[in-house]
Amino acid sequence: MPLAETLLAKLADWRPTGAGRHCLDLSLAELGWNLQLIAERVDSVGALLWEVSLARTTPANNGTLTAWAEQIARRTTGLLEALRVHEIDTTQNVALLRSDAPSQRADTVLYYEVRLDGLDRARLRRYQAPQPALGGKREPIAFALTHEVIAKVVSDLASA
Repeated sequence: MPLAETLLAKLADWRPTGAGRHCLDLSLAELGWNLQLIAERVDSVGALLWEVSLARTTPANNGTLTAWAEQIARRTTGLLEALRVHEIDTTQNVALLRSDAPSQRADTVLYYEVRLDGLDRARLRRYQAPQPALGGKREPIAFALTHEVIAKVVSDLASA
């Protein structure tokens, strides 16, 4: 079964209870990945997420960090903003992708960030930060995605 279909079935059954953050850990070893979703709330349609993380269960056979980052930027759709490669640090073997055109609200900028650690890990988060001219630190924020978008984004990250 394709990754998106497998994930949709798991999300349909995920109904955490109680206040606070909830974690869904899925072993998708037959598809070559482990997935972790951290959510504030989950319902029958979607989730208010803090983080989406993927880790390979088997080493990548080929490719480069740059190629993976560029493929993710081209392929990933469903988020509020398109992604672009922001930085590739070959020394640390880390790549950052960020929203190409971040959203703006008053004096705040909001953007997605995907961090790739080598060819083995991908992590998606959303951040808010003061406008650059105002200075200040960025902070992670929760972001809402429907189950279908979660499945699409995870599939895009994993298949790129």
